[in-house]
Amino acid sequence: MLKRIPHTYTIISSVILICAVLSWIIPAGEYVRQTIEVNGVPRTVIVDHSFHSVPQAPQTWQVFSSLLNGFERQAGIIAFLLIMGGAFQIMNSSRAIDAGIFSFLGFTKGLERYRFIKMLGVNNVVIGLIITLFSLFGAVFGMSEETLAFVIILVPLAISMGYDSITGLCMVYVAAHIGFSGAVLNPFTIGIAQGLSDLPLFSGFEYRMFCWVILTGVLIVCVLKYASVIKKHPEKSPMYHADAYWRKRGEGVSEEISYATTRSAYVVYALVLVALTFFSLYYPQSTFSLGESAVTCYAVPFLSALFALFAGLGLRKSNHFFILTLLAFTILFLIVGVMAHGWYLPEISAIFLAMGVLSGFANSEHPDAIIKQFLDGAKDMLSAALVVALAGGIIQILQDGRIIDPILHSLASLMGETGKFVSLGTMYFIQTLINLIIPSGSAKAALTMPIMAPFSDVIGLSRQATVMAYQFGDGFTNMITPTSAVLMGALGIARIPYQVWVRWFWRILVFFMLLGLLLLIPTVVFTLNGF
Repeated sequence: MLKRIPHTYTIISSVILICAVLSWIIPAGEYVRQTIEVNGVPRTVIVDHSFHSVPQAPQTWQVFSSLLNGFERQAGIIAFLLIMGGAFQIMNSSRAIDAGIFSFLGFTKGLERYRFIKMLGVNNVVIGLIITLFSLFGAVFGMSEETLAFVIILVPLAISMGYDSITGLCMVYVAAHIGFSGAVLNPFTIGIAQGLSDLPLFSGFEYRMFCWVILTGVLIVCVLKYASVIKKHPEKSPMYHADAYWRKRGEGVSEEISYATTRSAYVVYALVLVALTFFSLYYPQSTFSLGESAVTCYAVPFLSALFALFAGLGLRKSNHFFILTLLAFTILFLIVGVMAHGWYLPEISAIFLAMGVLSGFANSEHPDAIIKQFLDGAKDMLSAALVVALAGGIIQILQDGRIIDPILHSLASLMGETGKFVSLGTMYFIQTLINLIIPSGSAKAALTMPIMAPFSDVIGLSRQATVMAYQFGDGFTNMITPTSAVLMGALGIARIPYQVWVRWFWRILVFFMLLGLLLLIPTVVFTLNGF
């Protein structure tokens, strides 16, 4: 019988204490940093051979202030979680998502009349397509924080399909971060790392695309294998009892929902059309950058016109389908905003908050009822917010204790005079370890690439190979490190305890890390385009 794993708060608090102890043991040190422009964006990077000792800064009482410091450090993601929880609670109160899931399941059953799809399994096709889509988002524009908005949709969908919350989380969060690991055009990792390494932007595209296909394919196989077991034996899920929350919420959906269209929904429809008219004037054109090429189109006006059509059709059916149309186009506008206009948490939270409030009014809710629903949803996210704050406290202790740079310097010294294979593997190992304490891909690129890139020249290793070692090392451990605010937020939304996730996911993580090491070998052995 397995020993009981400590509570998530206990684990993270223990890590904070360990980091505080290390600040007494590890000699403090720092690198000199300078600001340079990388692809037109200012980045702070390390100056070569600038590491030096600084006065020790042991952390004591600071462990108790780390929670507040973590709140301040991760304020954006914490506020985003609370807003998302509130917005979706308003939408959930209308039963629109439940109605949409029920309608979707009915549609998928109809696909069974096609022999090929029936042979593959409708649910298998759905899971495979969703994983591919989110993996592509991670590979192309670095979807990470944005996945939090989709976890709250796809976890209930997975439960309704007969799976568990872990399957739902894999379909969106894990898929996006596998894509993030096999980044093809991700500007936040590959773009910065190649810029700091003086490489052509997004060069080596072909082999990275091959790696992305392999990684995504393997993830689909892993998830489908696990999902098939849970479908046949639901009690084998480590979340079987905890998922009762989601199962209870979906009980009797088809019988309880009363389909009708209210006058208030038409009023909201008119107001949204007016808002989208001004929105289209503000964003008349959108430029999507893919590598060194760019495509400009009238994305916002086009989507606004489509919304007018589909929302009108939704109103003819019921409030629920109008609200679902609001949700669908919120997601489409989010994609356009992120990829073409540089949207981040403020814009994304604003558009989802607007969606939630409009959903409430479309469902003829009183303003006081909408506020109560929002507060109930935000309250449900409070536990996840505390975990994110604690995770931010870990980084704060490491920084204030001045031991991040000494750890980085010591790891870089491990490479010494080793050969190409060992050096590349060591780089991969170093990036993986650093990612446990610095989960930000762009920050890690700024810290490590000024050291790794020149070293690869000395040993005759391709700088592209060094970038790939960074890429894999940056991506995989994002899905298990307690310092990742996005992971903690996703687990909180899915109601999966961190200790349960670690116990379930660690074998898959080890497999992907070994697969990443194997995919690095061709960068040394073969002559690859762009390498």
